[in-house]
Amino acid sequence: MGFFLETLLGGLMAGMLYSLVALGFVLIFKASGVFNFAQGAMVLFAALAMARFSEWIPQWLGLESKLLGNVLAFFIAAGCMFILAWLIERLVLRHLVNQEGVTLLMATLGITYFLDGLGQTIFGSDIYPIDVGMPKDPVFLFENVFEGGVLVNQEDIIAAVIAACLVAVLSLFFQKTSTGRALRAVADDHQAAQSIGIPLNRIWVIVWCVAGITALVAGIIWGSKLGVQFSLTTVALRALPVIILGGLTSVPGAIIGGLIIGVGEKLSEVYLGPMVGGGIEIWFAYVLALVFLLFRPQGLFGEKIIDRV
Repeated sequence: MGFFLETLLGGLMAGMLYSLVALGFVLIFKASGVFNFAQGAMVLFAALAMARFSEWIPQWLGLESKLLGNVLAFFIAAGCMFILAWLIERLVLRHLVNQEGVTLLMATLGITYFLDGLGQTIFGSDIYPIDVGMPKDPVFLFENVFEGGVLVNQEDIIAAVIAACLVAVLSLFFQKTSTGRALRAVADDHQAAQSIGIPLNRIWVIVWCVAGITALVAGIIWGSKLGVQFSLTTVALRALPVIILGGLTSVPGAIIGGLIIGVGEKLSEVYLGPMVGGGIEIWFAYVLALVFLLFRPQGLFGEKIIDRV
């Protein structure tokens, strides 16, 4: 039982990180009605900014406090993402208002390649560490309940808590604030939203800023675990099955979809992997997503995209 709980907790914590990346896709789609291929590049760019500024700022200012250096680096990296969001709206999205979805899709592809090149030009292309002080040593939980306890990584616990808090804040933002309701209105119909006075350009800047902060938090967590490298853009691929499962238009769907994918990957690898030679964790999520595309393409909580067109 202890080993099962250990596997289950590992899956839940991995699932929260998947949900965090998937939220970026959902946020952009809810505001613009387009699938944002640039989300992976945003995660990488934000992580690079955090890693490099946390290294440069102590050198520039002569700081000895790692905490202060990380805090300043976080706010500067967040500022970079805000500026980036404003530039995307000003130079790209403003000129594509009321265009076909495929046009916006191609625009996000262009943004992806631009961010990849810009990040490499400004910050370099090596592997950079992010050290925000999260403990990496494993600990044993429930030792009095199960023999040997349940082994979990402290870094995974902290990362999962941070991801859960951010997800909760974003869910409340969409459901309880006037800006969140305006975002949903823009996603449903750009022209109708404009006709009732919702400023489309401002809404797009806001949602790209929020998606940028989400990408920054995801980049810090993944960068702390794996190091910041250009393969970090592939983290976005792990989020694709999540949004297919939960629904491309649903914030709660991104959360639940991430948890299902995370738990499913871990349990299938541990209990079914030995029967088929292992490797299930690599493809499990994509097979599950394919099944949903065949039988419920809108996902568990999403609405049919055809109904929105």
